[in-house]
Formats: sequence, C-alpha cells, structure tokens
Amino acid sequence: MPHRAITTLQQTLRPHVGLSKSRLETLCLIVVGMVSARTVNLSHLACERPTTALVASTYRRLQRFFQHVRLGADWSAPLVVGLLGLDGPWHLALDRTQWKLGTRDVNILMLAVVTRRARVPLIWSVLDNNGGTSDSGQRIALMRRYLAIFGAASIRLLLADREFVGRAWMDFLNESNIPFAIRMKEKLIVTTEDGRHLALGSMLRKCRGVRTFRAALGNDVPGHDEARGPLWLNFAARRLEDGALLIIASNTPPRAALAAYRKRWAIECLFGDTKTRGLNLEDTRLVTPRKLDRLLGLVALAVAWAARTAAILVGRKAPARKAHGYLAKSWFRIGFDQLRRLLRHDPVAAVEPWLVIASDKVRKPRVV
Repeated sequence: MPHRAITTLQQTLRPHVGLSKSRLETLCLIVVGMVSARTVNLSHLACERPTTALVASTYRRLQRFFQHVRLGADWSAPLVVGLLGLDGPWHLALDRTQWKLGTRDVNILMLAVVTRRARVPLIWSVLDNNGGTSDSGQRIALMRRYLAIFGAASIRLLLADREFVGRAWMDFLNESNIPFAIRMKEKLIVTTEDGRHLALGSMLRKCRGVRTFRAALGNDVPGHDEARGPLWLNFAARRLEDGALLIIASNTPPRAALAAYRKRWAIECLFGDTKTRGLNLEDTRLVTPRKLDRLLGLVALAVAWAARTAAILVGRKAPARKAHGYLAKSWFRIGFDQLRRLLRHDPVAAVEPWLVIASDKVRKPRVV
C-alpha cells in the first residue's frame, strides 16, 4: 500500500480530526488499508503498512488504536456529509444488521444517508440485546443524536421497514417534525375515519393499483397510550408482484411517500457493500461496543470515499447498464474498484476526493 496515500490523507484530515500525528497516521492506515485489502481484519491490515516494521508490531499498534483512542460520539458523520458534498435535505434509511461471532451476536442499528448515487452510514448504535430487534427508546436515542448534528430540516424523508413501528417512536417522529414513510404489517389494526377498527390486510383485500386513505393507529401498536389520543397518519398501499401488500404509513402526502419508499432498499445494498461485496465487515474480531463503534466510523469514511470516487469517475454520464436494465456495476463498486486501482499506481489521485471537504462545513470532533 503506497505510503503517499496515507501521508496525503493524513494532511487532509488533520484540520478535522483532533488526533496526535501518530494516531492520525494509524487512522489513515486503517481506512486506506481496508480499501486496499478488502477487509477490516486487523491482522490483514497490519500487512498493508508500507514500512520495514514487523507485522506483529503494526498489529499491536492497530490494537492500541482501538483500545486507547477516544473519538467523540458520531465524529465521522460530518466528515461523511462533507466528503459526499451534500447540502440537504436528503433521504435517510433506518435498518438493523447482525451476524454471529462465535456464539456472540453482533447487532447494529444503523441510520444511513441515501442519494441517487450513494448509500453511506451516518449514525449507528451497537445493540446489546443478543440479536433481538431494537425498541423505541433505542431508535429515539439514535435520532436525537442525528438531530443534534444536522437538525430535522436536513431530512427529506425517513424510510424504515415493518420492524420499526411503535407508538412512542412514531409520536417522537411526528413531534420532531421528521417526515417519515414506514412500512406497516397487514395484521395491524387501525381506526378508519368512519370509526371502524379494522386490520390493514382486511381493508385492502381487494386492493388494485395504488390506494390511499387516512387512519389512526390502533390499540395493538407497541407503546400505545390512550391518554395521548389517536395518531392520524396517511396510508398508501399497492400489491406487489408476489401478491403481498406494501402498506406505507406517513405524515406526508401518501403517494409520494409510497414512491419514495423504494429507496429504502439502498440500506440493504449498503450492508452488502460493507460485508461480502466490499469491506468484509464480518471479518472483524472486535466485539466490544466501544471498539466496534470506532471501526464503523472508519468503515463509513471508506464507503463515502468510494462513493465520491465513483461520482468523480462517472461525472454526469450515466453508468453502463445490462440488458435487464440494472447497472452493470453498483455506484459503490465503480468507486471501490477505481480506488483500489489508483492506490496501486497513483496514490495521490486516489486521495484527491477528500479535498472537497471544506473546513467551514465539517465540525471538529471532540477527542477524549
């Protein structure tokens, strides 16, 4: 791995990351190394260091970075937004990913920014509930961290699947002026405008095309509180090719929310980018939440770097598509492959996308 790439990246990040020279160099080594080696495993990254130092010495240096360095909460989010050149508002997608490390579950709740060309992690929480779903309190805490950095005005629409329901959660979104589109289960009971209590699947049994209506959440929604009164939402539904119903609840115009919901799939693709199709996140042996949180920040920078590289490479042109209409390569793979090529023959050019970061748009994280 070229030493010049690490040095150039270190000089670019110095105004934005308050680390000592040695620790900032290690951070850059990890980011560049995980792209070059296609893995986050520290033993492999230790072999990527362009030096005569022993691999065992470099490996211990990487371990100390995750053991001792204290970056502020969500330190990478402003860097990601600055690298992507986003002004907002943008779409957000919320989902959860998990995998097994021995007998232990690694369970991550992730909020990602989704654009036409990019899907990149912004804020996340490492959950400690042994692979179970997140609760409303965990989701609300995650969104409050996001709002503290970017504010509600930055959100065009928050997209989430059927796992992410709950009265307290949806009340929070509504009261925080966060526009959302969340998929509902067919068995969910709602109250119609004429006072009937019906399951969504029963109401939409004969649904053809797109159907929209207004209804209030019923008593079977987790966290329901009679004292708060009904939560009226806009619903839109259509039947998928496999016969299942796609039902969206939103506090925005329903047809537009239903059309935008297809962007939620981008976060599923993002999980593939960070795992088998890209950085092989599941190769990590870090399980301590604090260390894993730090690793995810570095992964977010690497994914944003690939996205920015793809945007520069393709420019205003449309990327190649196959006969079935889908892209021959995803935006991530276009940028990721180009990055790996440049790191081998033109490392300075590989780091050039980072120059778009403007000092007045990136907050310097607090270091402990």
